[in-house]
Amino acid sequence: MNIENLKQELTDIESFLAEPNAFSDPNFATKAKRATVLREIIELYDLINQKKQNLEEAESLAEDPELGEIAKEDIKAIKNELPALESKLEELLIPRDPADDKPAILEIRAGAGGDEASLFAGELYRMYIKYAESHNLRTELISENQNEAGGMKEVIFKITGDNAYGQLKFEGGVHRVQRVPVTESQGRIHTSTATVAVLPEADETDLEINPEDLRIDIYRSGGHGGQGVNTTDSAVRITHLPTGIMVAMQDERSQQQNRIKAMNILRSRLLEKKKEEEMKSASEARKSLIGTGDRSEKIRTYNFPQDRVTDHRIHYSRSNIPAVMDGDIDDIIHELTKHERELQA
Repeated sequence: MNIENLKQELTDIESFLAEPNAFSDPNFATKAKRATVLREIIELYDLINQKKQNLEEAESLAEDPELGEIAKEDIKAIKNELPALESKLEELLIPRDPADDKPAILEIRAGAGGDEASLFAGELYRMYIKYAESHNLRTELISENQNEAGGMKEVIFKITGDNAYGQLKFEGGVHRVQRVPVTESQGRIHTSTATVAVLPEADETDLEINPEDLRIDIYRSGGHGGQGVNTTDSAVRITHLPTGIMVAMQDERSQQQNRIKAMNILRSRLLEKKKEEEMKSASEARKSLIGTGDRSEKIRTYNFPQDRVTDHRIHYSRSNIPAVMDGDIDDIIHELTKHERELQA
């Protein structure tokens, strides 16, 4: 680490932020966050150096007849403090994914298991909503498709706030539930699945889409939404011809609103596809954590009879499924994030 380079970078950013029109610059928020991180790194670096100097002074006084006992207490205290401070500095110096601060778009779809799978998909949706609420993150429902059993065939929603995508990016993959469904009269344990996709919301500047590559179809909405939705041609289906990726949106009354939402989802899916292609050259260890983008990858099992949740990527298990389904997944996310940092170190 070259601390002088970091100090110069902070000086340059602070000069930029002090300019009268800086706030209107599209890079303002990114620069401001980088300045906060740099200040923390520099302050921590200076604190560690000060502690080391204090340690040297205390060690030089350890045999002093008058100050020796006090010096030995200082030596013990500083040696206890330094490892945690140095570990935090190492963590701050690991390069962060630029997408971590973006809003996260989550898509949950019922998999194998019929009504039980759709009920589980609905419970996962509630789990992430509860998690967001407990972390001061905002949620916005984009699209939902419920079934008669009260579950979710599909739900798409956005989570916005500090490090939103960074907190949830490891949730993508197949989530498996093992339990006795409420409809099971024989008490047999069934296995059902739901698929979760987590995308960083893409800005228009992140990805250029050629309008000629899009086919846009307008049609009459169906399903829930009220009579106003069903009597107008407000539903929008956008297909990206080169990749075949298609997004349909019909939840809004306005065709324009549906078009904006559909483009937003399409742009994020295309950005994810681009990242997946870049990931092909990544290490196998990292692939095992963040996945290859294959939606058939089983990442986590929720075993209700045994009251155990297991994340298969890092072989981490915990009990208290009711708390997990209420959004208490901080420990799982912490372990996944910790493992990613170990791979990057």
